Amino acid sequence: MKSLKSLRLHIGIFGKTNSGKSSLLNAVTAQNVSIVSEQKGTTTDVVEKSMELFPIGPVNFLDTAGLDDETKLGKKRIEKTLSVINRCDVAIIVVDFNGFGQIEKSLIEKFKEFSIPYFVVINKADENKISEEKLNEIKEYTENILETSALYDKYLIEKFNTCLLKILPEDFVNSPKILADLVEPKDVVILVTPIDKEAPKGRLILPQVQTLRECLDEFCITVVVKESELKDAIEALKVKPKLVITDSQAFKTVDELVPKDIPLTSFSILFARLKGDLRAFIDGINAIKDLKENDKVLILESCTHHSIEDDIARVKIPKLLQNKLGFNLNFEYFTGHNFPEIDEYKLIIHCGACMTNRREILSRILIANKKGIAITNYGLVISYCVGILDRAIEVFK
Repeated sequence: MKSLKSLRLHIGIFGKTNSGKSSLLNAVTAQNVSIVSEQKGTTTDVVEKSMELFPIGPVNFLDTAGLDDETKLGKKRIEKTLSVINRCDVAIIVVDFNGFGQIEKSLIEKFKEFSIPYFVVINKADENKISEEKLNEIKEYTENILETSALYDKYLIEKFNTCLLKILPEDFVNSPKILADLVEPKDVVILVTPIDKEAPKGRLILPQVQTLRECLDEFCITVVVKESELKDAIEALKVKPKLVITDSQAFKTVDELVPKDIPLTSFSILFARLKGDLRAFIDGINAIKDLKENDKVLILESCTHHSIEDDIARVKIPKLLQNKLGFNLNFEYFTGHNFPEIDEYKLIIHCGACMTNRREILSRILIANKKGIAITNYGLVISYCVGILDRAIEVFK
């Protein structure tokens, strides 16, 4: 079974033009993923390659344009390259025998800002050996260094994986779970999955599928129902459910049907914890009380999709929030990986982030916190607006 891109370790490859970034990627993947040429600026956009990298597992490589690109479109390419940083779980800086310069040092400052572990590949060892002086300069920044020739080193993959293992983030080695810490084997878990217009025909949406799989992996007795059959399902059970998880859009209905002594939360809130920082998102809810009429609110969606008539981001959440506050707000929307300028917003509301990795969400939280802008999550906002926030997060306490 293929691993979702959002669950893969994201490895960014950075450096100057012609340092050998694309050659390194092609050698490590044993495929011609990126075009290699002596001409500068060959890589014009981010090249992505997903694969299984033994013994690490599923990874997603991000090969970027050179940071000294002086071509006509160079500035835009560099901006695109830098925007990739907040998606990276780990990073690789590729240099040649000329060693380090200000570009590489600036990169390292960016990596430190976002707590991204990195190592340095000194490429083209077949052409010239790096001087002791330049090597020592690199060692002032990191001891994680790989000297190689991407074109000729037959042991490159083994060396590369060894360096990568040294810097793997702890949360990748010990991946967080969706709900494994909340349940035990044989517990009854009810998943409430409304079949709305946003669900792909013939399928459930991704957070529902992943939660169901983890319930099965944890040996739970799992009941999947629509909200219209929820009451019957609870009454049919001989034991009290350990947990009820609902689509956030059905929160109000489900809250009324589920007895108060049964814990209740939503898929979106579970994913707020899995993909981001639940405490930060809960803190972000407090900013709602301070909003004033016509304040700007940014709604962030990780995946691209066509808006539907009753879209959760563009219709339901704005309506719920404005009804709760009793005045109008200015909502703006952003979809995709690149993080927009956020200074003008009073609040950011993020989707469940099922289609992106945890690093990207944590980076967005970090940027928002540094700018003093509150950030929260779809499910938390909905539970707040319908008056059940305390119940929705009680299970995590």
